[in-house]
Amino acid sequence: MPYTVTVRDHMMVAHSFTGEVFGPAQRLHGATFIVDATFGADDVDADGIVVDIGLVTAVLGEITGSLTYRNLDDEPEFAGTNTTTEVLCRVIADRLAARAADGGLGTNSIASVSVTLHESHIAWASYSRPL
Repeated sequence: MPYTVTVRDHMMVAHSFTGEVFGPAQRLHGATFIVDATFGADDVDADGIVVDIGLVTAVLGEITGSLTYRNLDDEPEFAGTNTTTEVLCRVIADRLAARAADGGLGTNSIASVSVTLHESHIAWASYSRPL
């Protein structure tokens, strides 16, 4: 994609993991993520933009807000799922894609969305998908 626009937010969750590979993270713990949502397009729209940054900021805030201050272990939609950083990237990207599909991001020039969750200054994960 020649054009990308990234909007940033953050969220704080609690969760635990199932599986020996997770060691002490099998116990309930908190995580604070910096969330970057990047939208890609082959070209800008008639207004010269990939996406309305203000609108995307509000939509991303709604999505992260629906997860913030939650114990994800208690959320029915995550039952039986390890809510790893990678999985949460996909969840947020899919929710953004759904909003784009229903016109909720205000443009149809977006070709892809990529979500990166930064766990710390040394570790992060991303998920990308076409729209």
